[in-house]
Amino acid sequence: MVVVAAQSAPTQQPARKNRRKESKKKTAAAPTDIVVDSDNEDDGEDANPTASTSAPPPPAADDDELMIDIDPSVTPLSSAPAFAPLSADAGKSTLKSETRRIAIPPHRMTPLKKEWINVFGPLTEILGLQVRMNVQRKCVEARTSKATKDVGALQKGADFVKAFALGFDVNDAIALLRLDDLYLDSFEIKDVKTLHGDHLSRAIGRIAGQDGKTKFTIENASRTRIVLADTKIHIMGSFQNIKVARDAIVSLILGSPPGKVYAGLRTVSSRMRQRAL
Repeated sequence: MVVVAAQSAPTQQPARKNRRKESKKKTAAAPTDIVVDSDNEDDGEDANPTASTSAPPPPAADDDELMIDIDPSVTPLSSAPAFAPLSADAGKSTLKSETRRIAIPPHRMTPLKKEWINVFGPLTEILGLQVRMNVQRKCVEARTSKATKDVGALQKGADFVKAFALGFDVNDAIALLRLDDLYLDSFEIKDVKTLHGDHLSRAIGRIAGQDGKTKFTIENASRTRIVLADTKIHIMGSFQNIKVARDAIVSLILGSPPGKVYAGLRTVSSRMRQRAL
């Protein structure tokens, strides 16, 4: 009996593995294995540990092979879809022309009529817009056309007309069309400090200076353009330059003497030159 058990052990082990893999499909083969193992246990032969009733669990790879069925005919879900290449005209907008209406204050209608040629030219030549002046509504109307190439041309044109309506010179406002990092910033004196009567007049006088000296100094030091319209202040320039000019104007509104503001502007301008170098 010992010889028979020793010879039957290697022959029954692969058969047990096959039954293990096919146990889900053929459950009738399991009792036969149990009978064979019980015979060996009755004989008292423990020399072959693989012939016991409790079979060792199969490795994880066998379970994966049993549970996962891969169909090679099915394409994986993670594959990227294939699209045909776009044509050259696909990026162009096929929508209708957009229209923008910019309101003009009544006191700026006369300067607009005088400078209409200088305002009309850049909008049509540089941006390719269609522009007209509506005298009854006191506004300037602009819309895109087939000659408009830039997507943001209408917004640039609106900023240009708005800058002229706020009081900036036409030559200064044209910079908004040619450069991309220029902006407009507007605020009032009451946003900084509530002033009335003579205190408000003195604050405006400190900002302007004698014959506009202080305003010109701030413009040259910060490389911006400033418009004083009563209690409203408009600044045109880059983001950092607008911040420098606004800080100087706020200091003047709060009561700082012009000499102290000049000293601060010299320090800031020297730092800006060093960064430029």
